[in-house]
Amino acid sequence: MKNKSLIPFILLPVWFVLYNYLQPITDYFVDSFLGMEKGSHLTESIRFFIFEVPKVMLLLTLIVFVVGIIRSYFSPERTRKILGGKKLFVGNVLASLLGIVTPFCSCSAIPLFLGFVESGVPLGVTFSFLIAAPMINEVALVLLFGLFGWKTALLYMSTGLIIAIISGYIIGRLKLERYVEEWVYQVKAGRLDVEEEKNPFSERITAGTGAVKEIVSKVWIYVVIGIGVGAGIHGYVPENFMAGLMGKSAWWSVPVAVIIGIPMYSNAAGIIPIVQALLEKGASLGTVLAFMMSVIGLSLPETIILRKVLKLRLIFTFVGIVAMGIIIVGYIFNFIF
Repeated sequence: MKNKSLIPFILLPVWFVLYNYLQPITDYFVDSFLGMEKGSHLTESIRFFIFEVPKVMLLLTLIVFVVGIIRSYFSPERTRKILGGKKLFVGNVLASLLGIVTPFCSCSAIPLFLGFVESGVPLGVTFSFLIAAPMINEVALVLLFGLFGWKTALLYMSTGLIIAIISGYIIGRLKLERYVEEWVYQVKAGRLDVEEEKNPFSERITAGTGAVKEIVSKVWIYVVIGIGVGAGIHGYVPENFMAGLMGKSAWWSVPVAVIIGIPMYSNAAGIIPIVQALLEKGASLGTVLAFMMSVIGLSLPETIILRKVLKLRLIFTFVGIVAMGIIIVGYIFNFIF
C-alpha cells in the first residue's frame, strides 16, 4: 500500500516535463511530421485540438488528484454536521465554500437535499450548496486556470461564490419551505453522530488516485468533444461573426446567452474549450462566462431531478434568481473588461 501511494509523486516530474514541452511537440508534429500548411483553417484547427486535449487532461489529472485528497476529509455526514444549525447568512457562506470541495453531481441532488433538510440545515443554505457545488468545481477551475490564467479562474470562483451565497440567502429570506414536497419532511435520514474515521495519509493518497480514475474516466469524452467543437470554431468561424453575436456592443447578448445555456446539458470539461474558442473569435468575456455559468450551474438534468423533492414554484424561483445573478455578473464583466 505504501509503495503504491508513492507512485503519484514519482510521476510528478514526468507530468511537469510533458506539460512544459507540449507546445513544441505539437508544432513539430503538425508542421514537420504531418507537413501541414501553416495558417490554413484545417491546420490551425488540428493544431488547437492536438495541443489542448493532452494539456487539459494533464491539468485535470493533477488537480483532481489533489482535490480527491481534500475531499477525503469531507464525508457527507461531516458536511451535514458542519452546516447544521448555522444562521442564514453564515450558513450560506459556509455552504458555498464547502460546495467547491465536496462531491456533487446531478444524481446526488436528492439524497443530499434530503440529508440536509432532515439535519435541520435551512432551505436557503441548502440551495447555496446546490448552486456552488456544480458551478465551482475542480474541473471548471483547473480548465479556466490552464486556458486563461489564475486571474480569470479566481474571478470566476469569486463571482460564482457570490451568486451561490446571495441566491441562497434570498431563497431563505423568502420562506419557501412550503414549496418543498411534503414527503421530504417525513423522511428520516441516518444518524449524524457516527464517529469519523481517521484514515492514514496513504489511504487519502489512494482516495486521490481513485478520484482521478472515477472523474477523468467520466469526463474525458466531454473534453474531447468540447475541444473538437472549440477547434472548429477556432479554425473556421469568422471573428466578426462571434464579435457581433456575443460582443459588448450587443446589449441583449448576456440574457440571450443565459437563456440558451439554461436548457443545455454539459459540464465544465465540455463547455470551457468552447468558451476559449469563442473568446478568441471576439466574444466578450462577460457574455461567454454568463453562458458557461448557466450551462454548468443550471443544468437541466439537475432541475428535473430536483422536481421530485421541490414544487414547480420553488424550482422556477431558484432558476430565476440564479439566472438573474448570472446576467448581472455578465454585464459587470463586460463593463470592466
